[in-house]
Amino acid sequence: MVAKNTICLWFDKDAEAAARFYVETFPESAMGAVHRAPADYPSGQAGDVLTVEFTVAGIPCIGLNGGPTCRHNEAFSFQIATDDQAETDRLWNAIVGHGGQESACGWCKDRWGISWQITPRVLTAAMAAGGEEAKRAFAAMMTMRKIDVAAIEAARRG
Repeated sequence: MVAKNTICLWFDKDAEAAARFYVETFPESAMGAVHRAPADYPSGQAGDVLTVEFTVAGIPCIGLNGGPTCRHNEAFSFQIATDDQAETDRLWNAIVGHGGQESACGWCKDRWGISWQITPRVLTAAMAAGGEEAKRAFAAMMTMRKIDVAAIEAARRG
């Protein structure tokens, strides 16, 4: 059954490869149906993969091979909460090490241009605490690319 609300991600031509990467990388992810174009279309031919259904960390998605017209940007991102440094490292390294690129404050992009926020729960908790604890954690985060859990915990303590 198709979810009532599904995120549609536009890809040039690699929706299936991206979906398989996400499913291999993120827990609570799964592949669904792969649909092929019934006829030629502006960026492909009959029989090409047109859409791919998949779930990323519990979120239903559809990948659309729509051609090079639309590009991803940071206005949309997946935020993945991590429990510790090992999980943070594993996800960050999977994305960046698979043709992606680092950004600041826990953000990175995968090889298809999708933005990801790899956010340790300790950082979220520090920001929710407010006051001086949040200010210190925020200041520490602003100096980082991949979030360093130990440094955030130290900042929280002051």
